[in-house]
Amino acid sequence: MKNILALILGTLFGIILVKAEVLSWFRIQEMFAFQSFHMYGIIGSAVVIGALSVWIIRSSGIRSIEGNVIQIKDKAPNYKSAYLGGTVFGLGWAMTGACPGPLYALIGSGTTIMVLAVAAGIVGVYVYAALRDRLPH
Repeated sequence: MKNILALILGTLFGIILVKAEVLSWFRIQEMFAFQSFHMYGIIGSAVVIGALSVWIIRSSGIRSIEGNVIQIKDKAPNYKSAYLGGTVFGLGWAMTGACPGPLYALIGSGTTIMVLAVAAGIVGVYVYAALRDRLPH
């Protein structure tokens, strides 16, 4: 039942991304050329909603679907790994023209070339697993 709920919510989220034009390569290009506020508004809204959500989760003791209390622990910043991860993330975004999050929505909306990006992401997960002990965390 949880998987069906996740599938339904994921599908609805994908539809919202398509309708909001967040997946549009032209919108992403406008953002990087500072020609439109559209994507900055969406990303800024996501940051605000994420921060509010973390605050609500921490202050109210919300439980997961399994009934466990959700705990978000503070971590000391690791700038080396943030720079490395941000660079890899940015290069992947630049090469594919898409953020990794909505790749399935892009495939579902007819941009089937993104199957290659999903395959590359899967390979990346295995490469990370093999190199994890040698990477900064």
